[in-house]
Amino acid sequence: MKTLIKNATIINEHQILKGSVLISNNLIEKILFGNDLPEADRLINAEGLFLLPGVIDDQVHFREPGLTHKGEIATEARAAVAGGITSYMEMPNTQPQSTNIENLEQKYQRAAEVSMANYSFYIGATNHNIAEVLKADPRKVCGIKCFMGSSTGNMLVEGKGLETLFREAHMLVATHCEEEAMIKNNMASYREKYGELVPIELHPNIRSAEACYASSSKAVELAHRFNTRLHILHLTTAAEMELFTKGDLTNKQVTAEICVHHLWFDDRDYLTHGNRIKWNPAIKSQKDKEALREAVNSGKIDVLATDHAPHTLDEKNNTYFKSPSGGPLVQHSLPAMLELARKGIFTYEKVVEMMCHNPARMFHIEGRGYIREGYKADLVLVDPAKETLVSTENIYYKCGWSPFEGTVFSHSITHTFVNGHLAYSNGVFDETCRGERLQFNR
Repeated sequence: MKTLIKNATIINEHQILKGSVLISNNLIEKILFGNDLPEADRLINAEGLFLLPGVIDDQVHFREPGLTHKGEIATEARAAVAGGITSYMEMPNTQPQSTNIENLEQKYQRAAEVSMANYSFYIGATNHNIAEVLKADPRKVCGIKCFMGSSTGNMLVEGKGLETLFREAHMLVATHCEEEAMIKNNMASYREKYGELVPIELHPNIRSAEACYASSSKAVELAHRFNTRLHILHLTTAAEMELFTKGDLTNKQVTAEICVHHLWFDDRDYLTHGNRIKWNPAIKSQKDKEALREAVNSGKIDVLATDHAPHTLDEKNNTYFKSPSGGPLVQHSLPAMLELARKGIFTYEKVVEMMCHNPARMFHIEGRGYIREGYKADLVLVDPAKETLVSTENIYYKCGWSPFEGTVFSHSITHTFVNGHLAYSNGVFDETCRGERLQFNR
C-alpha cells in the first residue's frame, strides 16, 4: 500500500521545507518537492500541517509486569502514539525486575503482542548480576540501567559493584544519579521536623541539587576512568550542566538527557500541582530550569525524554513519604515542547533534533529518527493552529490523569504513522498492527 502525504511543512535535519512524502508499505519511498506528485492508494492533504519524524523516547516506565494497575505496555504505548512517540525504551524496575535475560525477553515478547509503538527494554544492573548483564546483545538491547540513587528492590548499585559495572559494561550505561546517603540524611532531618506531613514544596530540598551533582560527577569520573559509554538520565540542576560539553554525538563518551517536565515546571508549581509533579530527581528552582533550557540550546544536552512513570491518583493523593514519585507524560511531551517553541524558548528544529534525530544517533538506531528515503515511515503530523485542552476526557493513560490537565496547547497531533501504518488519526486508533523491536547498529 502507498500513502502520499501532500504539501506538508517538513521539519527535518535543521530545515523547514514545504514538500510531500510517499510511503510505500513500511518505508519512506520518496521525499518530493513541487507539484509533480505520484499516484497513491491513500492521500493525506497536509496543507498547513507540520510533518516530523516520529519521536523516540529513551526513558519510560510502562509498569508491566507486576504494576499493571498503574499502566500496561498496551495502554501506555497507545498514549505514546497519540502523542507522536513512535519508539520508546523502557526501564527494568518492574515486578519482577528485568535484571536477567529471561525476564527481559518476556517483556520483549509481551511488547510484540500488544505494543502499538516500536520498543526496546533496558536490562537492569545490580551489585551482583554483571555476568548476566553481559549476556545482553548490544544490537538488540538499548542499554544497561544503573540506579545510583532512588532505587527499587535491590537495584541500587554502589561501591565495588558500581566500579565493576563501569569497568565491564559492553554497551551504553544509563544512570539515575542522586547520592543516596545525602538524600537519606535530608529525609531524616525533615521527618524529625514535620513527621509524615512534610510540605511537598520541600521535595527539592530533600532530593537536593547537591545530591544530584555529587552522584552525576561521580558517574562522569567513573566513565572517564574506565572508558565507559555513559548516558546520564533526567538531569535537573544548573551545577550539573558544568559536567557536559558540546561535541559530535555519534562519538561522545558521556551524553546527557533532560526531561520535559524539568523544562516546563519549577519549584513555584508545587503550590498548585502538589504531589502530581513529585518526581525523582525533583523539579527544582526557576534558576535551574533556565539553566537547563540554556544547556539544550547550547548543545550541552543531547536528548529530551519523558521519564513517563504513571501512578494512580489514590497513590499520589497521600502524605509526602507515602506519595510515590513519577507521573504520566508520553501523550503530552511533544505538544509541550512545541508550545515552548511557539513561545520562542526553543526552535521547532531544535525540538525535532532533540526528540527525534539525537536519540537515533546516540543509540545508533537503524533506519529511524529522520525523514529520509529508505528509512522506516515513523512520522507525525501536527496542526500548529488547532488548540488542545488537556482534560480527563481526552487522556489515554491507564491512570487517567495528567500533570498538564487544564493546559491549553496550541498544537495538536493529528496523525501518527508507525512503520508506515497509520496508527492514530484525529482521535481514532487503528490497532491492527504492532510496533517492531528496535535494532542498534553497534
